[in-house]
Amino acid sequence: MKKYLLTLSIILCGLSVQSQMTSTDSTTNEPLNSVNNIIRGNSGKAITLGTYAQIDYNQIYESDIYNNGKLDIHRMVIFLGYKFGDRTHFVTEIELEHVTEVYVEQAFLNYQILPQLNFRAGLMLIPMGIINEYHEPTTYNGVERPNIDGKIVPTTWREMGVGFAGNFPSYALKYQVYVVNGFNGYSNGTGVLRGSDAFRKGRQKAAESYMSSPNLSTKIDYYGLPGLKVGLAGYFGKSQSELFDGLDKNDFAGNLQADSSVVNLSMIGLDARYELKGFKARAQVISANIGNTKAYNTFTGKDLGAELFGYYVEASYDVLRLFNLDTKKELNLFTRYEEYNTHHKVTDELQKNTAYSRTDITIGLGFKLTPGSVLKADYQILKNDDDTLADINQLNFGVGVWF
Repeated sequence: MKKYLLTLSIILCGLSVQSQMTSTDSTTNEPLNSVNNIIRGNSGKAITLGTYAQIDYNQIYESDIYNNGKLDIHRMVIFLGYKFGDRTHFVTEIELEHVTEVYVEQAFLNYQILPQLNFRAGLMLIPMGIINEYHEPTTYNGVERPNIDGKIVPTTWREMGVGFAGNFPSYALKYQVYVVNGFNGYSNGTGVLRGSDAFRKGRQKAAESYMSSPNLSTKIDYYGLPGLKVGLAGYFGKSQSELFDGLDKNDFAGNLQADSSVVNLSMIGLDARYELKGFKARAQVISANIGNTKAYNTFTGKDLGAELFGYYVEASYDVLRLFNLDTKKELNLFTRYEEYNTHHKVTDELQKNTAYSRTDITIGLGFKLTPGSVLKADYQILKNDDDTLADINQLNFGVGVWF
């Protein structure tokens, strides 16, 4: 083990490392993440190495119950990009979650056909909402990501596929369109999708993924007004089912059973971000219609909703600006309000679970020591519509880095 660690250290020391990632292009106002930095060649080197990390402390408070706090290296991520030439890049993202869980979050080849047209193939992020693509911890407020980006948009949502992405700077437009495998909806003789968090357990994550029907993911972003970024995303297709593998097309009963093991999904997302001096705001709305849920729930015994809906609004201000300090540090005071319901609508055989209709209020601050390092603290009030369940009050502290 020591030999391998030493070898890795020597290799990393020999790399040309990008010292600082940037979150916004200062010329075009285009939002950037680690992938954009790598493909745009912001390091000026053939090899780009970057990292982000999120370290958390969460403490739940209840009036009648003691709760131990949870301390966690939530995620530690290494970005590694290689520039084969002016047109060809390979992008990887390897994540270590909770110290013991290792995932590949991105691994795709990007080839620039034209300045406005790039071909991509491999494991890619689904462009839905804000956080799924821009989840580096110094780019968002709060110790934890918004809960809508977990219960409805199953962040971090990535799948295997091919497609195109590009940018039209003169029109301030960015686009992405991919054909990907869908969620695993039925495997090992059981249904996977459920009411509490819808599609989260169905993410295949490129772990020997399978596809019984292709899905379409697309997004358009506009960034033409100073400080404003607006995105419109869509995802359309079906969940996947192992029952189709080896199925005789003339087997009527078998096909009927396989059809009952999938659902149709149409998800639309609208998001916006705005910055003006020390003021920042963001908002997101997600709506997902799910077809064939009655047959799916009857066949699998699950409680998947027929429609998911959620939104959040957030505002923050850098209070250090009030003191006219000559500093690059920021002290952002923020508040976020979320409503999301994974049983917004259900089919007639299923009763709505009111615990799935949730409201979260988060108030906190983030102290940016540098553009790539932040200390965070916030307090959350987590409610749902089930009168038998008490509200959850949670205090969070965190450390975030990105370079």
